[in-house]
Amino acid sequence: MSLLKKKIVQCKLCPKECRLIEGRRGDCRVRVNIGGKLITLVYGKVCAVHIDPIEKKPIFHMLPGTPIFSIATAGCNLHCKFCQNWEISQVPPEKLNNTDMPPETVVSLAKRYGCPSIAYTYTEPVIFYEFVRDTAILARENGLRNVLVTAGFINEKPLRELCRYVDASNTDLKSFNDEYYRKICYGRLRDVLNALVIQKEEGVLLEVTNLILPTLNDSEKETREMCRWIVRNLGSETPLHFSRFYPMFKMLHLYPTPEKTLERAREIALEEGLKFVYVGNVPGTPSEWTYCPSCKRVLIRRSGYAILENNIINGRCKFCGEVIYGVWS
Repeated sequence: MSLLKKKIVQCKLCPKECRLIEGRRGDCRVRVNIGGKLITLVYGKVCAVHIDPIEKKPIFHMLPGTPIFSIATAGCNLHCKFCQNWEISQVPPEKLNNTDMPPETVVSLAKRYGCPSIAYTYTEPVIFYEFVRDTAILARENGLRNVLVTAGFINEKPLRELCRYVDASNTDLKSFNDEYYRKICYGRLRDVLNALVIQKEEGVLLEVTNLILPTLNDSEKETREMCRWIVRNLGSETPLHFSRFYPMFKMLHLYPTPEKTLERAREIALEEGLKFVYVGNVPGTPSEWTYCPSCKRVLIRRSGYAILENNIINGRCKFCGEVIYGVWS
């Protein structure tokens, strides 16, 4: 083997499996070959930290109304043309003002501010994998829960390892069309579908978000096919969020998703058997409330991120006793 070949390393974290010569970074911009070893440049280098309502993730079926300690580092292994956080996801870490925040500090701050959960969010937790894993392990030891907000573009082995420490996930299913994934996101549909199934198999409380872009992934046919796949592979209890698009990044030429498109998508999902279907980024709509799939009464009434009413008692509908999917206390 030549000296050059000896120094080539291949990243096995995500399906892109970048092959890197000495000094070269992966497609995510944060993993680099240094001396023949794959090194992360963002371990403990936090570029965003906030205390959010858990509903903002969006996670609607775990600990409603609680704060969640949310962190991110620079970088992403997808390059979605509509990314709302492109200023931190699509740049190398040295371009940002980062804060040193090792796992011990993250967990300590979450506890200090009364957050029962930590979210790995805003950019893509897959690419700060080692930092997520070590923080999640420590969080578990301290009685905190862990939430991934992810695009799910990750290989099976590292995902199954990480799921051992993850309590809940909101995974983007950006489209049910592989061409869309390749042209708009620079990824592949099948890898995301695999990641969804793996998370379900590993016992992660799974919620799914579908951002609907006008003219690109808003057909009723695609929505129906996606919903059928979710019911068949993830279960009818899987919460599905249809999220409104607003012009952003490289998609400034598009218009915001019409509310009627989102409401029709919700109707289709309910017709296909999904029990918990939401419309997001449309404040004030009753379609962001949780309804009992049995008696149809309102279980959780929301206004934006605020909880106005909660009728789930011991994991059941207080009106009819139906067991409701989620973690409620």
